[in-house]
Amino acid sequence: MPKIEKTEVVCVAEFHAKEGKTDELIAAMHPLMQPTHKEPGCIRYELNQRTDDPRWITYIEKWKDKKVFDEHCAMPYITRFFNDVQPGLVEKFEVKLYQEILP
Repeated sequence: MPKIEKTEVVCVAEFHAKEGKTDELIAAMHPLMQPTHKEPGCIRYELNQRTDDPRWITYIEKWKDKKVFDEHCAMPYITRFFNDVQPGLVEKFEVKLYQEILP
């Protein structure tokens, strides 16, 4: 049976931009990367755009544990994005948490 990493948290946060708002959404999400990379416990935080539907912008994240992930979610720049920026630019979004299955 494969081993599952039970401490680290993998997050996939997908955002579907409103029609005509894709560039604005990317411009709003990109600046979140630099401060997030400096957070303790951040292993991976990358921004991606789907090739088959460019309106989907996705963060792929990996965190040391759930505690540091929760601390990240409470950072002022993250709460500001979700409360003030995202509603005007995003049609729908989904944030999913995973555990990695190790080789």
